[in-house]
Amino acid sequence: MKILFLSTFSIFLLSAFDPANSSAHYDKILSHSRIRAREQGPNVCALQQVMGTKKKYFSTCRNWYQGTICGKKATVLYECCPGYMKMDGMRGCPAVAPIDHVYGTLGIVGATSTQRYSDMSKLREEIEGRGSFTFFSPSNEAWELLDREIHSNLIDNVNIELYNALHNHMVNKRMLTKDLKNGLTLVSMYNDQQLLINHYPNGVVTVNCARIIHGNQIATNGVVHVIDRVLTPVGNTIQEFLEAEDDVSSLRAAAITSGVLDTLGKPGHYTLFAPTNEAFEKLPRGVLERIMGDKVASEALMKFHILNTLQCSEAILGGAVYETLEGSTIEVGCDGESLTVNGVKMTNRKDIVTSNGVIHLIDHVLIPNSAKQVIELAGDQQTTFTDLLAQLGLTSSLRPEGQYTLLAPLNGAFSDDTLRMDLRLLKLIMQNHILKVKIGLNELYNGQKVETLGGKRLRIFVYRTAVCIENSCMVRGSKEGRNGVIHIFRQIIKPAEKSLREVLKNDKRFSIFLNLVKDADLDDVLSQPGEWTLFVPTNEAFKGLTDEEKEILRSDKNALRTILLYHLTKGIYIGSGFEPGVTNILKTIQGSKLFLKTVNDTLLVNEVKSKESDLMATNGVIHVIDKLLYPVDVPVGNELLLTILNKMIKYIQIKFVHGSRFQEIPLTFFTSKFKVKPNIKVIEGSLQPITRKEEKTGRKITKVVGGTTIRKVTQGTRLIEGEPESKLFREGETITKVIHGEPIIETYTKIIDGHPVEVTEKKVTEERIIQGPEIQYTRITAGGRGDTEENLKKLLEEDTAVRRPKPPKKAQGTPRRRTRLVHP
Repeated sequence: MKILFLSTFSIFLLSAFDPANSSAHYDKILSHSRIRAREQGPNVCALQQVMGTKKKYFSTCRNWYQGTICGKKATVLYECCPGYMKMDGMRGCPAVAPIDHVYGTLGIVGATSTQRYSDMSKLREEIEGRGSFTFFSPSNEAWELLDREIHSNLIDNVNIELYNALHNHMVNKRMLTKDLKNGLTLVSMYNDQQLLINHYPNGVVTVNCARIIHGNQIATNGVVHVIDRVLTPVGNTIQEFLEAEDDVSSLRAAAITSGVLDTLGKPGHYTLFAPTNEAFEKLPRGVLERIMGDKVASEALMKFHILNTLQCSEAILGGAVYETLEGSTIEVGCDGESLTVNGVKMTNRKDIVTSNGVIHLIDHVLIPNSAKQVIELAGDQQTTFTDLLAQLGLTSSLRPEGQYTLLAPLNGAFSDDTLRMDLRLLKLIMQNHILKVKIGLNELYNGQKVETLGGKRLRIFVYRTAVCIENSCMVRGSKEGRNGVIHIFRQIIKPAEKSLREVLKNDKRFSIFLNLVKDADLDDVLSQPGEWTLFVPTNEAFKGLTDEEKEILRSDKNALRTILLYHLTKGIYIGSGFEPGVTNILKTIQGSKLFLKTVNDTLLVNEVKSKESDLMATNGVIHVIDKLLYPVDVPVGNELLLTILNKMIKYIQIKFVHGSRFQEIPLTFFTSKFKVKPNIKVIEGSLQPITRKEEKTGRKITKVVGGTTIRKVTQGTRLIEGEPESKLFREGETITKVIHGEPIIETYTKIIDGHPVEVTEKKVTEERIIQGPEIQYTRITAGGRGDTEENLKKLLEEDTAVRRPKPPKKAQGTPRRRTRLVHP
């Protein structure tokens, strides 16, 4: 009758606490364990036990379905949930365990060692009497694991040491797991010692890092929680531990240098991963000295070892990411009995509990990126890049006080042919992967140009899911260090050297396409500055066409422009910059749309595979295809042309509309600009610029004429023009040059046929207006050299025949050519 009453009272008491309404993680995980074991009968919980150990857990879903805990295989056990018991002949655990005082409850949960020590220390009378206690009772195994010397001291002085030790496990009020909030500090019944409570999302509850393995066993005068280790008094702070322990003297020195040591003496809930002296000795020579000599780096180093949360080892059942005081994150996991940090097994002593946190001694020093030199940020996939920098002597140019950006290709980007290159050429390539400024990922923008250590200017392209520099796009893994940033790239970056036209001209595969471009008067489009994406069919696309059919294709300029400009779109689009598998719609200059996507690293244009992508040019990018593209929404009205197009294009159906004509596409989508570095020369006429003369001393000019080196001039002449106007008269034709700004003409003497002749060179940006009978041309020129005579003659001869004047009579004596200087 008494047992029945106690059982009924226990049910009432448990229901009064209503754990179902609690948000406590422990209770949630326990509920999940009930569900997993529901086929075993009522009140049965499923647990996981790590093979080879006695450790059992109410597991999270991740551990349960992985079948592992801390990387070790775990077997499934079915036991009565806390507070329930079996009955003979019945499934599951249908009975409620009898309720008793705390001393009796210790026996119910199997904590017989604690029960025996309570007898020995005269604590039994207290925990059988009136009150409301919480007893964190060590399990029998926990007492066996206690240090032998400590254990002997307790047994030898049961009335004081053992009694105080047991009181240190008690709180003078009832606290269920739902009341044990994360970060809570309780006061024990021994000398007001602190008990630090942590309640983790995976359901683990710890008391001074001892895990509750059987919770909420209700007693008439309190509650009993069984824990997996014996609690020892906590008094020191983390700072006091570092100051007292000789094995962490190097860490102590770093903490003092960085000014972090005082922080570790303040109240808080810290976790310190403390490298031992042996760990510091493993660092490469000079690294520690460099970091300790840099207050910013040393502070980053120290804070990278500290979490602002208390992480006990027993709560770590798998990998989890935590933010450090330094600001970046580390991944803390476990491998059997050892903790891992960033995947490396490194703990040799764990769970040193202090009054403001916990310490785990580790045998590796954790160096954050913010304390590393930029070259040290490279990982295992960039070793070829860093090895080449070292071999070519470029690492010495990365000074610790400087700021750099490394553009590091993956190891696979370096082919055998690349590695066999002449070292001088290879050095130039590598210099173009180093920027002289520090540019983070969030500082890059589309259209940006950055200068390399080799003097090249690289273009930045920012797309929806990619950032590319010239032909190569980034992969994840950008890192920022003490003196720079490193970005990881799929391929070696190749700065553009030639225009679209020059690239096509130098490759025989594109000769037919380039000839058609000329026939359509589109040659200037591919030569002038701009940002274009050009899809170029190889000669293979025109295979089988007769000369007559090619002529028909050329004969209708509007049709030809329609086809060719369908291959051209405004903007530079790198193939690897497209999001894989997603269709991208681009509007062409012709007006119709192109549909692009990448599948298995291959670019598809209207489902036509690109044979080679990302041929970079100074004014765009080329993607090579082996088929001619045609806009499906444009009908053809010429049967002969339709036949020719069908001969080349078989992947779409081209519409035929009798009488349909191709619309003229005006060339207003680009501005004709070319660069000229003009010289003032006489072209079949006379030129008389108005100048003033300035003397400039101290300049030597060396010219090689006919194999002989001549040092002739030690004094140069500099001609400065204001608003000069020069005219060339030829049978009624007039050419006018208008030069803006204040151009500078440098004059030097050149030896020609053994005689000194003064030659002028002008470095200027000019606008030139050229006029002739019945024709008028306007060209915008800036910089450049070599186009003056050639283009003047070409423009004059395009529509009118030019009659060459008679050559002048030879003068007696040796011929001399001069540029006459006229003084104002």
